[in-house]
Amino acid sequence: MKPTTPPLTISSILSPALLLVFFAPLLSGCHGSPATPSSAPRTITGLAVAQATLQTVPSTVQAVGSVRAAESATVSAQTSGRVLAVLVHAGDAVHAGQPLVRIDNTLAASDLSRMNANVASARDAAAAAQAQADLAASTLKRYDLLRERKSVSPQEYDEVSRRAEAAQAQLSAAKSQLAAAQAAAASATTMADYAVVKAPFAGLVTARLVDPGALAAPGVPLLIVDQSGPLQLQVSVDESQIAAIHPGQRLDATLDGQLQPVPVTVAEVVPAADPSSHSFLVKLALPASRGLRSGIYGSVAIPVGQRTAILIPAAAVVHRGSLATAWVLDANGLASLRYLTLGAVFGDDRVEALSGVSAGESLVLNPADRDLAGSRIEVAAGATTEVRP
Repeated sequence: MKPTTPPLTISSILSPALLLVFFAPLLSGCHGSPATPSSAPRTITGLAVAQATLQTVPSTVQAVGSVRAAESATVSAQTSGRVLAVLVHAGDAVHAGQPLVRIDNTLAASDLSRMNANVASARDAAAAAQAQADLAASTLKRYDLLRERKSVSPQEYDEVSRRAEAAQAQLSAAKSQLAAAQAAAASATTMADYAVVKAPFAGLVTARLVDPGALAAPGVPLLIVDQSGPLQLQVSVDESQIAAIHPGQRLDATLDGQLQPVPVTVAEVVPAADPSSHSFLVKLALPASRGLRSGIYGSVAIPVGQRTAILIPAAAVVHRGSLATAWVLDANGLASLRYLTLGAVFGDDRVEALSGVSAGESLVLNPADRDLAGSRIEVAAGATTEVRP
């Protein structure tokens, strides 16, 4: 019989040395020293923190509108004709009575010339009638003396008396015709004057609505002029909130281009509501400021009661582009970045957090652009504060 070949095994293929190299990691994993623990989080000192608090704050609704002049006029044509020239542009300052637009007044000028001629003719007729009346009156006076001397017959005296009365009647009619002609001339003068559209008051041209060559007609807007002086924020308030507003009330408005809230005073509440929107127009007086111009968008917070809100210090908010964030500490003092949804602003140092943080949580103040992720924040004694109402 042939000898039996033993089966192949790892030990028969690999040498003992190679086996030792192969199994060394496994053996070291079972009997070696334990793995090195992860490093402890870094500790940062010198930062102050504040707690988010749940507080009762005024409940408000936002009314939006735009800045307008207290008085504004839409300048329109009062006669028909071709626009010859527009003498101002939007943004120009004007004084009261300044010519703004010239309209072709050929027809009105012709009418004025005819009316002036009528006045001259009526004045001549009145002068002739006055002379006839004076002559008739003097003649009657002489006949009065003759009648006293019995030197004139009653018939002659009556004829002279009737001529004097007729002369006075003709004079009255001539005077009436002169007055009518003068009135017609005055009307024609007014119509001719309408060919030059003038500024109703001193102010600023805010809109130019016509160009030379256009056809002007009565009532067609040409320009918009805002009167010089204090401006107003005019907002629309829903009828459900109008009861919370009264003249003299002081509110805070937010205006485009203004970094801080602007104090305003309710100057007028228009008593009639807009039938289509069921809202009231409220006019708010603005303080004098060079940075305010007509047309700026604005809004005002109208208090309608109270509500609870989570308030955090404005110093804890870090803006990253259009996102608002804050570094919030957990129970172990470790900082993590939270994304916030902010609401109303209260004063200069408080802001409402609609989401992202809960009442009682601590936030790092003034972290600037430091990366505090995972860091332990050690707060010195007395450096933790609450957001006060």
